[in-house]
Amino acid sequence: MKKNILFIIFAGCLILFGISLSLLSFKSVNAISITPKPTEAEKDINQKQINDLTEKIASRVAQLKLVEKRGLIGKVTDVSNTQIIISDIQNNTRFIDVDELTKFSSPNAKSSFGISDIEKDFTIGILGLYNKDSRRIMARFVTVINLPRYISGTISSIDEDNFTLLIKTQKGDINIDVGSTTITSSFTNSLKLTKSGFSKLKEGEYIVSVGFEDKKDKNLIVASKIIVFPDVQKAQDETQSNVNKPSPTPTPK
Repeated sequence: MKKNILFIIFAGCLILFGISLSLLSFKSVNAISITPKPTEAEKDINQKQINDLTEKIASRVAQLKLVEKRGLIGKVTDVSNTQIIISDIQNNTRFIDVDELTKFSSPNAKSSFGISDIEKDFTIGILGLYNKDSRRIMARFVTVINLPRYISGTISSIDEDNFTLLIKTQKGDINIDVGSTTITSSFTNSLKLTKSGFSKLKEGEYIVSVGFEDKKDKNLIVASKIIVFPDVQKAQDETQSNVNKPSPTPTPK
């Protein structure tokens, strides 16, 4: 009898446990099914956000297609706080924009260097972002460049005390400083390049010089290398003597 009562109680507990599980499952299903659906207004807002984001991405892509990295070298023709105008190696006028992110440098600068230190006739190199539409460059790096000067002409005079030469060129007279580091050579018709020196230079000789402008005097070129062509002057003298030589009088018949 006791066994039957225990069995009935155990069976009742199982039935109650099953009913409890059914009720919990029913509540979970109802909780999922009653999630509110987005309204039409919310759908419109979401679609507008998607459209705005798409337009921004498309605009950014278009801008990136118009902009490219580019470098330039040229001589400064005008400068202000926000803009530099240069003439490039093809004599084209270029407009360079600068901002607070632009960095400036110069090999001769001993302290900070900025836009206020850029002067007219400076040769500078620019690296920045070129806009194909406006044809302007937003500079990111601006560097002053000391390019070598190539001088060719005849020696007009020699200053032995200051070791300088006055060279007559097609564009005018130029002073050349011959220092201890200047390499001087002579090239003759024998097609040989021989070592020479300042003491062997003569007035009237044709030379080619490579050097850099003096930091204090732009009209003075500090020569790095000089090549003398003595045979050029000899050929010129012979030509001039033949021109000045009187023609022989023809013998009368």
